[in-house]
Amino acid sequence: MRRLIAAGVLLGAVWMAALAGRAGEPVSFATGELSIVTGRGSYVFSVELASTPAEREQGLQGRRALAPSTGMLFDFKSPRPVYMWMKNTYISLDMLFIDGEGRVANIAERTVPMSLATVGSDGPVRAVLEVDGGTARRLGIKPGDRVVHRIFGNGG
Repeated sequence: MRRLIAAGVLLGAVWMAALAGRAGEPVSFATGELSIVTGRGSYVFSVELASTPAEREQGLQGRRALAPSTGMLFDFKSPRPVYMWMKNTYISLDMLFIDGEGRVANIAERTVPMSLATVGSDGPVRAVLEVDGGTARRLGIKPGDRVVHRIFGNGG
């Protein structure tokens, strides 16, 4: 009986180690360009695309900096209420919630690093663009502005 218990404990430890190794593996993101058309002009961003559950779960966790004109676009594939958080995210972000037609629905500015509080859309959205905190205000990005990217069917 002791051998059976020891074998079970060993098997459980091996399984947990395998899971821990998988959780620590870096997620690779596709990259591309995205434009935001505002009342002031058009701004181009280099973005990483988080379109799978694993990519969306990883997001920008662990990042210590985000260069200007870069970000991460979370694609939820179809419009739905979306809730984000800042778990393990060391930098403040602006979250632009974008509807299915590529219009900014609402913006959460300068989110709190490492917070477990949820940050939500004001209604159904297709995607969320995370950029460095303060970017929306600096560029004059507002609800109603147009986001151009292939996931919205309006970009290449």
